[in-house]
Amino acid sequence: MKSITTIILLAVLSTASAQQKNNPFKVLAFFTAKQDAAHISFVHEANKWFYNASKQYNFIFDSTNDWSRLNDTVLSKYKVILFLDTRPEAPEQRTAFKKYMDNGGGWMGFHFAGFALTPSDYPQNWDWYHNEFIGAGQYKGNTWRPTSAILRVEDSTHAATKHLPLTFRSAANEWYSWEKDLRLNKDINILLSIDSTSFPLGTGPKLYEIWHSGYYPVVWTNKKYRMLYINMGHNDIDYEHGTNKELSSQFSSEMQNKLMIDGLLWLGKR
Repeated sequence: MKSITTIILLAVLSTASAQQKNNPFKVLAFFTAKQDAAHISFVHEANKWFYNASKQYNFIFDSTNDWSRLNDTVLSKYKVILFLDTRPEAPEQRTAFKKYMDNGGGWMGFHFAGFALTPSDYPQNWDWYHNEFIGAGQYKGNTWRPTSAILRVEDSTHAATKHLPLTFRSAANEWYSWEKDLRLNKDINILLSIDSTSFPLGTGPKLYEIWHSGYYPVVWTNKKYRMLYINMGHNDIDYEHGTNKELSSQFSSEMQNKLMIDGLLWLGKR
């Protein structure tokens, strides 16, 4: 016969599960999708993938290319914000986003959302976001062509990585390197890096776009915030023949997909 304590515990767990199903958390993805075909390809894939995942994992997924919605009123309705390809540029949008994160909001940013390079169309003109929040500073370089890599789990205790094997193969991606060494930042917890068995990484033709050694973090969190930066988000595209045909998919790796959904559920405080 079950004890009264056991019966009460089961009742509490059942009630909590029912409340979770009846109160899905809300996710809002921002994107631009106007320039690089590889980034546009990822945005289209991501919008479809996260929408389908929302039905399976019980969250509400909305998406917009209207960055003016990055304001206090709209953000207050969402548990998690995604930046699929870029970052906000307007001062009032940046202020609203920082306030949202300071107050415990959740954020997941992909690939180009972390990019900053002075001079370029996306200069490093937002110190809090690039130097403190993401922590990487400016973009330094990248591999080419987009290729898959063997990724190594650096922290297997985090909710986003605890169901992953020690190493796994990613989808094809253009990999970034950064101005700052994240290992020296006490607030940064590196979750995934490129495993040495991936080298040489990239196929060129420019020799400096083929990496032969080094340490390259690709997924990390800032312990002062509920956030995840994920360097994946650049598909392989047929630029050479002018077709812009998609040659790869960011959602072709089962383990990479697991990382994304477990990370999202963590940000949603499941």
